[in-house]
Amino acid sequence: MSKISASQAIAMAKCPKCREGRLFSVSMFSYRRLSDVNKTCTVCGANFVPEPDFYYGAMYISYAFSVALVITSLTAINVLVAEPQLWMYLTTTVVLNMILLPAMLRYSKVLYLYWLGKLKYRGF
Repeated sequence: MSKISASQAIAMAKCPKCREGRLFSVSMFSYRRLSDVNKTCTVCGANFVPEPDFYYGAMYISYAFSVALVITSLTAINVLVAEPQLWMYLTTTVVLNMILLPAMLRYSKVLYLYWLGKLKYRGF
């Protein structure tokens, strides 16, 4: 029986049904198959791909992450820099998006599976 809460399971990208199996086969820092989701859970056998092209909807969550990042970075530059120039906005936005892209791609899929995957937690 897993003692992991739902928020911890989301943060660690664990199976929504048993909260023990891993959703992704490779590390977040491996850029080869960055966002490939396992087909099934290795612990409980839950299906992580309920239908073909299921994760296309996760693009909307990823887009929301990007918009939030851009708004936050632009606001931070306006607050921290007296007279910001255009290159500051562009450089900051591009660099932050490149650095956080792996996390945004992965967690958009994790959240999409938790919200719409119809897998409910069952403590064994």
